[in-house]
Amino acid sequence: MKLPARQHRVAGVGRSRPVTRKADRNPVNAPRTGRRSFTLNSTMESVSEVETAAEKLAGEAGLDEDERFGMAMAVREAAVNAVLHGNEYDPSKQIAVSLENTGTSLVITIADQGKGLDPDTLPDPLAPENLLRGTGRGIFLIRSFMDEVHFRQLHPGTELTLIKHLAPAGHNT
Repeated sequence: MKLPARQHRVAGVGRSRPVTRKADRNPVNAPRTGRRSFTLNSTMESVSEVETAAEKLAGEAGLDEDERFGMAMAVREAAVNAVLHGNEYDPSKQIAVSLENTGTSLVITIADQGKGLDPDTLPDPLAPENLLRGTGRGIFLIRSFMDEVHFRQLHPGTELTLIKHLAPAGHNT
């Protein structure tokens, strides 16, 4: 369903005209079916765009509010990791994003152009010495909210694939 364009009242005139929203020109708002792929700059604004696209994908797939929230949080964490830790906010580097509804799963892939990441070297956020740390829980949260999480080294960069399985029609998750 397409929402009507926002109206903008022209100063001194009783008429209004449609305003093209930035989101209307954004590749994140591509068609609702199949795969959507796009490349974004290494900025926190890009992280929000990826999160919005994931929420939209989850909503279109019929996930309930809690599932949508968890998936969006996982995708946001993955995008933050790509921008902050992978690309280190380097304006010359980008993140590549792909979102797909296969009919049985939602598959989100986020790749950065950084030095790479070995997830086995990450500290356990539940270890007593890490419980009070302000960072280090992103991958833990991603794994908690998604059904599958896969890392792939790209040389340079890391690709993270997040998978959320969909319940067959008529079944609850």
